[in-house]
Amino acid sequence: MKTKKKGLNTVCTHVGELKDTTFKGAVSPLYMSTSYAFEDVEIKRYPRYFNTPNQMALSQKIAALEHAEEAMIFGSGMAAISTAILAFLKAGDHIILQRMLYGGTYHLITEQFEKFGIDFSFVDGSDPESVEKAITPATKVVYIETPSNPLLTITDIRAIADIAKQHQIVSMIDNTFASPVNQNPIDLGIDVVIHSATKYMGGHSDILAGAVASSSEHMERIFHLAKNLGGSLSDYTVWLLERSIKTMGLRVKAQNENAQNLAEFLDAHDDITRVYYPGLPGHPDHEIAKAQMHGFGGMMSFELKENINASHFQKSLKLIKSSMSLAGVESTVLSPSQTSHALLSEEEREKQGIREGLVRFSVGIEEVDDLKKDIEQAIHIAKKQQLTVPSH
Repeated sequence: MKTKKKGLNTVCTHVGELKDTTFKGAVSPLYMSTSYAFEDVEIKRYPRYFNTPNQMALSQKIAALEHAEEAMIFGSGMAAISTAILAFLKAGDHIILQRMLYGGTYHLITEQFEKFGIDFSFVDGSDPESVEKAITPATKVVYIETPSNPLLTITDIRAIADIAKQHQIVSMIDNTFASPVNQNPIDLGIDVVIHSATKYMGGHSDILAGAVASSSEHMERIFHLAKNLGGSLSDYTVWLLERSIKTMGLRVKAQNENAQNLAEFLDAHDDITRVYYPGLPGHPDHEIAKAQMHGFGGMMSFELKENINASHFQKSLKLIKSSMSLAGVESTVLSPSQTSHALLSEEEREKQGIREGLVRFSVGIEEVDDLKKDIEQAIHIAKKQQLTVPSH
């Protein structure tokens, strides 16, 4: 279902909603059945086939948000990523991926693809030429993630999509950090858009889900693998996710505004050495971000001065939570060197720019002045703690 005429918040609220024809309720009814009739019906419904009433309705909403013909929802972001990628690859094929990727995607490729006989190459996503140089006769997919996790690098989406089309390669993007509110890659030529719907679509840190949106032709191919892998989502979670998406436009725009304000605050702070946020004019990819994003998002990273221990800082926060995930209405932080990139060697982390003092910051919808005060007091405490640490 391709919808561009309705405004963002209207699409979030109304597209794909189910009508309660029995009691005229204002919200979509929830159909919990896992077994449906097979005779004298238009659709033979089965949860693993992604076609229960709630599954199909939510898929229409996500397709509309990403300006796609069709979409599917999955049990997790990794279920969506793995199914979408593997649907277009077989033994002997080759995939190109940008180096700065979500840790789960990186581990899927490096730990599993060799046993499938699939070749892969990692390239500098910020350099489209590196993608073109890596193409071989066996290349079938190019996969990017922008903004990237955790350094918020920006990849030129249209440039990658154009290269893929010239070589008849399927282009894919992880659009999680941007969300459909801030970026619509299909409008820029990308074939397949993937989301961890756990993040901005869910937005309340209580839903695990994934989503894929693309053309009807590509989604048919993804579906045929998906029904065998079994990564479908329970209807109750589908219903919760539809409810959450209704406010996604409002939430993400509030997070955009807070993040821009905080990025400027941190960028000018004496105890912060560097801020990674595409909304800052000093970000190396700022102009590309301006050209392809509607808003710069709620994610950023920053580096504390060497005399401030990142762990002490995070433990000293009172309002902002230390948390493994991101994109909820509440602000959260984590250290990538101890979580998403902990399995990399110290040398490899340093090569990628992931240092011990790096803090990833998922900005919520709280009052921005309260967030600033929390950061200030945490820095103050962490500095005092560092001064009292005995030398060896």
